[in-house]
Amino acid sequence: MPLTEQTLPVDAVLDDLQQALHQRHEAVLEAPPGAGKTTRVPLALLDAPWLAGKKILMLEPRRIAAKNAAHRMASLLNESVGQTVGYRMRLDNKTSRATRIEVITEGILTRLLQQDPSLESVGLVIFDEFHERSLDADLALSLCLKGRELFRDDSNPLRILVMSATLDSAAIASLLDDAPLVRSEGRTYPVTIRYGQAAKPGERIVERMVATLCQALSDNPDSSILAFLPGQGEIHRTTAALGEWLVERKLRGVHLRPMYGNLTLEEQQQAIAPLTGASAGERKVVLATNIAETSLTIEGVDVVVDSGLVREARFDPGTGMTGLHTTRISRASSTQRAGRAGRLAPGVCYRLWTESQQEQLAAHNTPEMLRADLAPLALQLLQWGVNDPAELRWLDVPPSGLWQQALDLLATLGAIARKDDSHVLTAHGQVMVDLPVHPRLAHLL
Repeated sequence: MPLTEQTLPVDAVLDDLQQALHQRHEAVLEAPPGAGKTTRVPLALLDAPWLAGKKILMLEPRRIAAKNAAHRMASLLNESVGQTVGYRMRLDNKTSRATRIEVITEGILTRLLQQDPSLESVGLVIFDEFHERSLDADLALSLCLKGRELFRDDSNPLRILVMSATLDSAAIASLLDDAPLVRSEGRTYPVTIRYGQAAKPGERIVERMVATLCQALSDNPDSSILAFLPGQGEIHRTTAALGEWLVERKLRGVHLRPMYGNLTLEEQQQAIAPLTGASAGERKVVLATNIAETSLTIEGVDVVVDSGLVREARFDPGTGMTGLHTTRISRASSTQRAGRAGRLAPGVCYRLWTESQQEQLAAHNTPEMLRADLAPLALQLLQWGVNDPAELRWLDVPPSGLWQQALDLLATLGAIARKDDSHVLTAHGQVMVDLPVHPRLAHLL
């Protein structure tokens, strides 16, 4: 197959990975952002004899990452998306009968497993960016393992590859029956870290971000910048304030690009694509949430300004409701964010916190399984026929308290009923499980 891109770090371990999956039915690939794992690995494994002409499914945590990965792989094959490589997400399907690599969003795999637990036409499932530990990814991995156990055998195996940048890869390998662990180097240049001062009383994050961005623009007159902010509101306020600063100083050629989940795919594409028709001296400032942390490559960036904050959905057992909370990122996330400045050349990362505060950060992000409303997960498991999460294998077992609260909610909504010593979906619950929204909303629909 034609591959026309330069050598990437992951290329050095592709033979090892193919051999690991030949000898075993599962493997773990640890590779930092920039190694090339998302686009190189599926193509390298496509013609493996053990795949026997079956499909590869690759899960991506975000729609834009899925779409970009499919387009990149198709271009490496000199094909259009929908031929050998396609993508599938809610309300957008670019696949055909010829498609052998399907890049899909996480909820799609759960739906496929509900329809066909054996995944009979699939030879390999790849979980990309698994370190993000979304509820859907954890659920899909558990269902894949159970479906393989029940419906596949050594003569017709379903292989599983988990790819991660920062997660405890040894723990994943252990979950997968001590699967082979393959490690790849990254493609990064040195990044200079510049720590800030502790926030003053009453000082807002937008004020600090604008001040640091102004400093970064002045210090690095030829650089494009990626700024990490916790949410959409902070991005809009920072964009407005920074725009005023640029006008006051008559600085032209600096393009401000927002990047967050609620934008359309076309708007997100504007943020990550190179400036088109740009003249000399033009550059951009991309103001992003953690959507830009790992799975997307933003062209031309060699400066990062990091607020050190992320907005997470957290379930409150006391109120039974989920709310958005602004919290500190983990050390793993801070490393990923800084690394975005060193993808193409030596870079600089400005951190809006002190070096001593860096040491106090948690090592990794809290998995969504341990902080989320488990009602959607419970609904899917009951559809599968699982009454007790302990029947499946998990990297983090659903907490018993959150599980029971999820069952209580589903019972209140009329989605489940007691039968002997177990729960079963009602007719109403059967309708709800097919709707791609939270059970509370599905109940109303």
